Amino acid sequence: MVETVTGPIDSMKLGKTLIHEHFFFGYPGFQGDLTLGTFDFEQKKSKGIETAKMIQAQGVETVIDPTPNECGRNVQLLQAVSEATGLNILCATGFYYEGEGATPYFKFRQQLGTAEEEIYEMFLEEITNGIEGTGIKPGVIKLASSKHEITEYERMFFRAAVRAQKKTGIVLITHTQEGTMGPEQTELLIEEGADLSKVVIGHMCGATDINQHLQVLKQGAYIALDRWGLQGIVGAPMDESRMVVLSGLLAAGYEERIFLSHDTVNVWWGRDPVLPDSVAGLLQNWQPDHLFRRILPALLESGGITENQIEQIFETNAKNLFQTNR
Repeated sequence: MVETVTGPIDSMKLGKTLIHEHFFFGYPGFQGDLTLGTFDFEQKKSKGIETAKMIQAQGVETVIDPTPNECGRNVQLLQAVSEATGLNILCATGFYYEGEGATPYFKFRQQLGTAEEEIYEMFLEEITNGIEGTGIKPGVIKLASSKHEITEYERMFFRAAVRAQKKTGIVLITHTQEGTMGPEQTELLIEEGADLSKVVIGHMCGATDINQHLQVLKQGAYIALDRWGLQGIVGAPMDESRMVVLSGLLAAGYEERIFLSHDTVNVWWGRDPVLPDSVAGLLQNWQPDHLFRRILPALLESGGITENQIEQIFETNAKNLFQTNR
């Protein structure tokens, strides 16, 4: 069984799955801009339903929303969207990387020497009893590291997450900043005794050197090429480069260890960002149906992917990732 925001379901019933999309997201600090970036539950819910229906139109039955705790995770909104549409949604417990996370709270407690144990207690409480008194339980733990390093602050979360995984069997999903530190994250998780068959190293499509992907895959973890449509900013390569890497990995026989997604932010907390025209042009396809409407048809036509590999990536891999949850 795997926990969704509407309760546990059999992992065999996940169906076609997107591994990494954000229905609602805000960078820490958005709470200070709510005079103009207002919060209206019904309005946000309506926008979330629109996103869910766009995704469902492509045959997707399940979405993992790994929004970190401090980045606007709102499990009651996710639950409302799921109940209104029938889309399975898995939420997360976890925190963002040091550079863009809400660090002062646990940094203060880190100085007191209590932070890591408290992080572990938080993970275990949410996994076992639910989030913020709602009874809604996370399906994954979200972890993150910085560009070119895993800071000591971030290592606390990795260590606590592995302890929680050993206790509960939960899946770990990571953020690699601009595709860096994937192999290093894997090494750290191995050192701590993680079950890599229940680990997804995320944003690996930020790396265009296929050797980075192979280092992770050969250790037994999954990788997520999960930022399709997000290109030309935050160090993200163009989709054409991602297609070359994906085709190479599939040719090498790694379809059983790959997930694909977009990492879209569909509703921003606070005010919507105003993008320069040049950036808006690059992001015009950053939508949660982009893979199905443009990327996969192009790869099928070029011979870079097969229908069987698509089924493996979007359906079978999700079942395998979650099937041994305790």
